[in-house]
Amino acid sequence: MNSRIRFISAMLIFGSIGVFVKNIDLSSSSIAFLRGMLGSLFLIGVSIIIRKKPSFQRIRENGILLFFSGAAIGFNWILLFQAYKYTTISNATLSYYFAPVFVMLLAPFVLKEKLTFIKIASIIAAMIGLFLIVNVGSNVTEGSFNHTIGILYGLSAAVLYASVILMNKFIKNLSGIETTVIQLLLATLVLLPYVLIKDQINLSSISLQSGIYILILGIFHTGIAYFLYFTSFKDLKAQSIAVLSYVDPISAVVFAAVFLGESMSLIQILGGILILGSTYLSERLTAQLSRTP
Repeated sequence: MNSRIRFISAMLIFGSIGVFVKNIDLSSSSIAFLRGMLGSLFLIGVSIIIRKKPSFQRIRENGILLFFSGAAIGFNWILLFQAYKYTTISNATLSYYFAPVFVMLLAPFVLKEKLTFIKIASIIAAMIGLFLIVNVGSNVTEGSFNHTIGILYGLSAAVLYASVILMNKFIKNLSGIETTVIQLLLATLVLLPYVLIKDQINLSSISLQSGIYILILGIFHTGIAYFLYFTSFKDLKAQSIAVLSYVDPISAVVFAAVFLGESMSLIQILGGILILGSTYLSERLTAQLSRTP
């Protein structure tokens, strides 16, 4: 399997997460904890098979960043899964994909990068897109949904995801898969006391359907997907990765429509195009300008 196919496969797997989470009858924190536990155990097994031995010295050197980024990943999942409960997968996914906008906003302060005119225009376009998705003026509640709350959860998850992206910029001398294994383990350990106090998981009370979906979420959507994701990086250009990443949100919208019957209004579709298109064009134009002599 070549790198491009591996990367697209990972994006398609990530895009189907919402469909499975919607069908698991557990709290968001319990789902996040079980996902992290199963995913990290799977990747540890893979690391042993491929004889990828982590360097404990390098892990210690990056210990603080690994801890906080791992914790951010765990709570990021909780917030995203909460978004799925309160709004449609389309709304949750598109608001979650506001993360690149938060990265652009924070990069001048954290990474000392310039906030160019192109990036400012992209941020404004994405904000207009978000406004259209929220669709101010329409009913924020619809059936079992409360779209405003769901979108706020999605945006909160995006903030945490953006923080993980920025923290990973400072992690040194660890491969992508090493970093991910440690972060997933730490996410699981950080979530454990939270879940024990708040939810008190009783594994015997989990239905057969939920149990199967949890296994799929942990092994397939986390372990296998992350393995495909990181093993495809070395042979792909950064620009290809940026473009192909949009397979995730687009497939999420398609899966939600096909399997859950969710739909988007024309205005919301336009909002989604503005959010995804603005970040895509920002990446493309910035890359082109950086190559200009």
